[in-house]
Amino acid sequence: MTDLKFALWDAFPESEVDSGSSISEVYDRHLDLAQMVEQLGYHSYFVIEHQNRELISSPSVYLMAVAMRTSVLRVGAMIWQLPFHHPLRLAEEVGILDQISHGRVEFGTGIGIHEHEFLRWGLDFYARGEMSREALEIIQMAWTQDEVTYDGKYWHFDEALPTPKPYQQPTPPIWVGAHSKAALEFAAKGNFHVSQNIDVDDVVAEKFDYYRQVWRECNHPGPMPSIFLQRIVHVAETDEKARAEAEPRLLGRVNVPSAGAIPVGGSFGRGRITGSRVGWGSSPRGMGTESDMPDNAERGRVFRMMAQDYDFSIENGVAIVGSPETVARKIAEQQKYVGYDLLATTHSFGGMDPALIENSIRLFGEEVIPAFR
Repeated sequence: MTDLKFALWDAFPESEVDSGSSISEVYDRHLDLAQMVEQLGYHSYFVIEHQNRELISSPSVYLMAVAMRTSVLRVGAMIWQLPFHHPLRLAEEVGILDQISHGRVEFGTGIGIHEHEFLRWGLDFYARGEMSREALEIIQMAWTQDEVTYDGKYWHFDEALPTPKPYQQPTPPIWVGAHSKAALEFAAKGNFHVSQNIDVDDVVAEKFDYYRQVWRECNHPGPMPSIFLQRIVHVAETDEKARAEAEPRLLGRVNVPSAGAIPVGGSFGRGRITGSRVGWGSSPRGMGTESDMPDNAERGRVFRMMAQDYDFSIENGVAIVGSPETVARKIAEQQKYVGYDLLATTHSFGGMDPALIENSIRLFGEEVIPAFR
């Protein structure tokens, strides 16, 4: 089979706290998972940043703990939401993380997708793209230049002296979380690695093809950057057992208010947001006036169908469920069709029991990953 790298995309469902675990116990449990996937041969470990409703509100802090518990596992956020960070401070934080981990950071970047997060922090949701472009430019300067002087629309620096530089030179791998055509073009023109996590396989295949086309047209020196896809995965000893465990959890995820939410991990604090004064912002779907843009509306359709029809999730590749043999075969078929170098698997979804999550991860590491070596 094709040589392929695997990551754990670790979800932090607030249902873990709701069920009686303390926050510190939840962190301990996930740090143990990071150690386990390193032992199982996973390439990397990712979390995602969100504000106001999740436990990974500061990825750099949490990932430092992961780095200290591991020795070869690569660590990163997919994504750090750039508009929520002072770019020089983030450059320094990630520089420290990269130094302490001896060069194991994967720097995933994105603009953010939930309007309510910006409203609650007093940030302009509709300026987030331009803010992020400035921030990423400054971060790259901070990593590669002795001083940073910058006069932009959102950031102004006069001979800033950021330190330390990253362990990886000139920079850690930089990823762009891209769903829109504009984001894919930005990633390709900037020679950045690209990631995706929501669309059905047919749409992802088209988007990755477009990214590769634009990248080639730019005549970058190469090699081509890496391509990352995240999918829900559940492995059990037999196909029948895997479906029996996964199907009710997939179908139990209803009333997803935002087309941009990550389709994993229980409630993700949705009840808390829905019942709050600000709510999801100006649109119940969570993306303000962008909620009905074709690309966002399509992802909303995907979430609705996932909650209604188990076979939809399986047939469209957004969930991969089965025995180790079945899962390996489906991944090989998907990778050949879609085209990616790194598959990030999420095993925590719909309130899945911790014991079933651990069993799925262990079977994946022991019996699926070796099939691709």
